[in-house]
Amino acid sequence: MTERVILVDKYDNEIGTMPKMEAHLLGKLHRAFSVFIFNNKGELLLQQRAVEKYHSGGKWTNTCCSHPRYGEETLDAANRRLQEEMGMVCKLDYVFNFTYHAEMADGLSENEFDHVFFGLSDEAPIPNSAEVSAFRYVDMKTLEQDIKVNPDIYTEWLKICFDRILEYYNKRKI
Repeated sequence: MTERVILVDKYDNEIGTMPKMEAHLLGKLHRAFSVFIFNNKGELLLQQRAVEKYHSGGKWTNTCCSHPRYGEETLDAANRRLQEEMGMVCKLDYVFNFTYHAEMADGLSENEFDHVFFGLSDEAPIPNSAEVSAFRYVDMKTLEQDIKVNPDIYTEWLKICFDRILEYYNKRKI
């Protein structure tokens, strides 16, 4: 079955669906989500995307990210994918949203209306090897510095939203 994404306008109103790869080839704005799981030490759980992923393979990124299915609430999709990618279940809280457009390799682009969720868990992840090649916990100051020094090893969306993530992280005192 062809995976489809939900096309949206700049206000996140649904305007249709499209096969995922076609949306990425044409740069169509579509709904997405990003999950950031912190442990009780305040460290962020990062995943290294599987090398075989259709874009950004091998890059480090937030705990989990994907697209909701048509008719699926974004929070439900975030919980589903957190379990599918990282083998984890935890309470997720909506934090903010942002839109971004980034060119990727092979003529693909990400043009997403991204909903950001935070969670708190000390549960050990059990990553799906088709999605994730490695994981690590990192404190936010170390990550901030490493993104500046080694930007090429991180996904575009993580770099784009990191300042806002840091701002909300500091406000929430996770």
